[in-house]
Amino acid sequence: MDLDLSDDQKQALDTLLDWYKSKDKTPFITLGGYAGTGKTTLMAFLRRELEKVKGSTKVAFCSYTGKATQVLRKKLHAHKATFPLDEVRTIHSLIYKAITNESGAILGWQLRSKGEVNFDLIIVDEASMVDENIWNDLLSYDIPIIAVGDHGQLPPINGTFNLMENPQIRLERIHRQAAYNPIIRLSVMAREIGNIPKGSYGENVKKLSMDEAVPMLDNIFRNFNDNYMILCGYNSTRVKINSTVRDSLGFESPTPTIGDRVICLRNNWEKEIFNGMLGTIKEIKKLDGIKYETEIAMESFEEGAMYKGCISTEQFFSSRTLNNINGIIRTKDVDLFDFGYALTVH
Repeated sequence: MDLDLSDDQKQALDTLLDWYKSKDKTPFITLGGYAGTGKTTLMAFLRRELEKVKGSTKVAFCSYTGKATQVLRKKLHAHKATFPLDEVRTIHSLIYKAITNESGAILGWQLRSKGEVNFDLIIVDEASMVDENIWNDLLSYDIPIIAVGDHGQLPPINGTFNLMENPQIRLERIHRQAAYNPIIRLSVMAREIGNIPKGSYGENVKKLSMDEAVPMLDNIFRNFNDNYMILCGYNSTRVKINSTVRDSLGFESPTPTIGDRVICLRNNWEKEIFNGMLGTIKEIKKLDGIKYETEIAMESFEEGAMYKGCISTEQFFSSRTLNNINGIIRTKDVDLFDFGYALTVH
């Protein structure tokens, strides 16, 4: 698979190459582009050009989530842009390593040494998801970084840090092959017009009236599976939908159960879990009134790795993140998870 670069991609490629070859380059450079502007294609071309400039270049491609990393790896392979010394990993597996006890149980996570993260360049995909703490950890290796992301996406929830707020390089042109994608067309319409009329925008993309939406949602609830993800605007709506989906899936208990899809709601650096990560409960046991002992297979972990720890019982079905309960700090020694069938858009 190969494509010609557009004029703005060529200009961006030249800028990135000049930056990388400069002896006094800045520690990082940011590249922004909306969906469909060809960011990943550009990264593939850049990687091949770097091999021409300097053979045996070691590049680490990384992204925040496991799914995004898998997509990135597939696209780079399609463009024949992976080389023997390269790695394509999650950010967390790239720069953090597990601390284990004698039996091999994971006790926490620590930053890898500079000798363990030995690359000529780090390329961070989906950089709009990266929060300030992770970004500072990446910078601590003193390796040049290209941060690539969609500057139209919402920034990380915590704090005011927004790496992609004002990217140094921008891709503006939506490519022809992407322009026919209804999701991308709708994103352009939302940015430029601010309103999306009700109607059909593709075989599986529709904006419905409330009267049309209710029977469709009923059908989704009855046939819910792992490929579904429901996005909504309010936490109160999320709680109601999670309850409805669980009922339709046959969960008899209102409390979390083996097989439940859950989402992490608060970072825990030692255990390498971060707000927004999804997982599936593999083991769960109630210890007391405020915590469960669990094992959760997190989507962004390496295959076979598990989160093992205590999570709050009171967070489930709450419409807000519980940092304290009735004025008492009761979540300090537990992690915060909730059901993950429906998520808010942020």
